[in-house]
Amino acid sequence: MDDYLIGIGKRIKEIRRGNKKTISDVAIQAGVTAGLISRIENGRTIPSLPVFLKIVGALETEMIDFFDGMPKVNGHNFLVSRKEEQTIIEKEDEAIGFTYNYIFGKQLNSVGFEGVLLEVQPNSEREKVITDAFEFKYILTGECAYVIGEQEVLLKEGDSIFFDGRIPHVPINRGKVPSKMLVVYFFI
Repeated sequence: MDDYLIGIGKRIKEIRRGNKKTISDVAIQAGVTAGLISRIENGRTIPSLPVFLKIVGALETEMIDFFDGMPKVNGHNFLVSRKEEQTIIEKEDEAIGFTYNYIFGKQLNSVGFEGVLLEVQPNSEREKVITDAFEFKYILTGECAYVIGEQEVLLKEGDSIFFDGRIPHVPINRGKVPSKMLVVYFFI
């Protein structure tokens, strides 16, 4: 474990105790079980992004204040990812028209995440995939249909979607121009 990082669970516990709330208080307000809050606080599980947001709300704290208590990396309040440090990720050989450009990744104790710039060409082809992560997609340019399980959602420039990547999914570009999207993976 990195010395300069406090886990999300430890931060939740710190704020909860500071606000003189019990685990049950937070669980009821967040709409989850007390057992889940306990497992998160003790680093035995990682909350999904929607659950995390509910917990922060139940703690009656602002997101900026939640992360303000997290230690700084190398004494700074930020991490920088330079363009020249980015790399192309080699994905499935059978995927045609997909380019994954790795932007950033970080493991914060039990929470891991990666940022990727994905470009999907018109008429791209790939089977549905499964990832061990929750996925957030933000469409930067173009439009792309996203098939998740048996459902399809059309996403246009400026739209975003968040889902459990363990559900088979695939983006499909039926347009005439490439679709670029920012992808953030939250690993479970």
